[in-house]
Amino acid sequence: MLLRFDPFRDFDRLAGEMLGAARTPAPMPMDCLRVGDRFVVRFDLPGIDADSLDVSAENNTLTVRAERRRSDPEDAAYLVSERPSGVYSRQLVLGDGLAVDSIEADYSDGVLTLTIPLAEQAKPRKIEISRSGGSSIGSHDGHKMIAGESTRAAS
Repeated sequence: MLLRFDPFRDFDRLAGEMLGAARTPAPMPMDCLRVGDRFVVRFDLPGIDADSLDVSAENNTLTVRAERRRSDPEDAAYLVSERPSGVYSRQLVLGDGLAVDSIEADYSDGVLTLTIPLAEQAKPRKIEISRSGGSSIGSHDGHKMIAGESTRAAS
């Protein structure tokens, strides 16, 4: 039988509890996936009032902010308090190939879902090759003409 002993694990846990780190809100958990020509990002935000949600994009940085407030009677005394409250914030750096102006957001059942489409210039394109008849010498200075266009309709 192999036992692993980490003398610092228990020390870190104890220090975190003593300094209050165990009571601070954890970062909002997130999933990010690519579906076709868009990205879908989901944040778990249970118990968040939709009016406290703020999603903004500036200089390719997407910021999500939310607040969970307590609404307890004034004479309430907690016996156990494990549900964190406070302001949550998370930032994502978006690549240049995303359409930041077309982000859609939906909040339902405690999950904030952001849909981020690819920018038109980042979508794959089919390049058509034209073929000149006869000898290529003397036509277009010895070069073939290559024309390209997007295979997707503009939205």
